[in-house]
Amino acid sequence: MDDYLWVLKDDELALVRELEPKRLKALDEDELLDLHRRVRRARNKHVKNYRRKAAQDVKAAGGRGKAAPKGGKARWRAAAFEEALAIVSGRLAHVAHLQAEALKEERLAQAKTGRSSGPKTSANPKADKVGPGRARSHQKTTGGKKRDASTKAQGARRQGKKDSR
Repeated sequence: MDDYLWVLKDDELALVRELEPKRLKALDEDELLDLHRRVRRARNKHVKNYRRKAAQDVKAAGGRGKAAPKGGKARWRAAAFEEALAIVSGRLAHVAHLQAEALKEERLAQAKTGRSSGPKTSANPKADKVGPGRARSHQKTTGGKKRDASTKAQGARRQGKKDSR
């Protein structure tokens, strides 16, 4: 990461400084998500700029090989933010995993004590049963009554052949 710092401007450098290990450890999941969003936007911006410039260079030079030496700083900036995004993504994944595990432990503890985080049940067991529901207001068709009848008849013929074996 330190190889790319010389190419970055002051505001970009400030964003990259937020990726120092001490600063990253102090952030919670929401703050990491915000940082991730900002780094991703910067990465997308620099990759887009690099690709546009490279496409123009290819047209002007007449080939990708001749145009490759140009656009060095833009390429370095894009690479810097690619690496920065990888760092933030890794930390965010780690923190999200820790929070998921903590939530899982909390739910298991609630389940052991008999307090569920799910829907409440009533004391009357008959009230918990699901009724017959509502009839559908329409039937799903494939485009016409005749076609539906033909499909049903075809299925009945197949079943009849199997049953007669």
